[in-house]
Amino acid sequence: MTLRFVDHLRDLTRDMDVILCDIWGVIHDGEVSFPDACEALRAFRAQGGTVVMLTNSPRPANAVQLQLRGLNISDETYDAIVSSGDLTRSYVASHPDQSIYQIGPDHHGPTLEGLNIRNAPLERADYIVCIGPVNDEVDTAEDYRDLMVRARARNLTMICANPDIIVERGDRMVYCAGAIAELYRELGGEVIFYGKPHRPAYDRAIALAAGKRGGPTPAHRVLAIGDSVRTDLAGAKNIGVDCLFVTRGIHSSDFADIEEIDDFTVRRLFGEVGAPRALTRDLKW
Repeated sequence: MTLRFVDHLRDLTRDMDVILCDIWGVIHDGEVSFPDACEALRAFRAQGGTVVMLTNSPRPANAVQLQLRGLNISDETYDAIVSSGDLTRSYVASHPDQSIYQIGPDHHGPTLEGLNIRNAPLERADYIVCIGPVNDEVDTAEDYRDLMVRARARNLTMICANPDIIVERGDRMVYCAGAIAELYRELGGEVIFYGKPHRPAYDRAIALAAGKRGGPTPAHRVLAIGDSVRTDLAGAKNIGVDCLFVTRGIHSSDFADIEEIDDFTVRRLFGEVGAPRALTRDLKW
């Protein structure tokens, strides 16, 4: 097969009712929003479609909404938000008698804000909640290896509140909780991932879409949009829906100067995950 680039979202959505859309890398880069992408989602909604933003952000949905507003992204861009932060909060709230060791920066404080939690040193904690590197501007997973070795010695379970390994922030890349979680898994540690590509995030998004539309939507009428092979594309494949892959994000260097993608290049770029339905460099209506 030959994968094609599409210039307009409308060319793929004539038979679609629901869009499950990634946020970071698709409608903003952490510093500025992408007006054309936001307008594309608003146009889809104006034609009767439902848009659920599906993000691996460790912030709860209300905090994600505030962040989007701060980037001048209107509430009219989407119908609902599902975040890894909300799913992580649900896990923590359902284990009130256990103490946790947190890994993460202060600016992700909203992840567990308002919950009745008991923090503890690693040596006494019942499990770990990894929200992200303490300083994501400079930290890598290797900075946490000693900590992960100590956690593995106690057989602690890690709850990963952001399965992303890396995201773009403006013109640079920063590491996320997923990088630390993958290191822990390589060491033999148990990790529970909340977010894409794992099923619970999609189940929640599909349920919210059904609530907005008054009933479930068949999988062939759902389109996923994202810029990550490991999370967005793999997640779409896992639940059996088509994916529009945005190449301007974290994989942009892989797609530089490519106009047409043949079978060999598909295997090189997407590996065992398989090809998306189509590619676009930037999301536009």
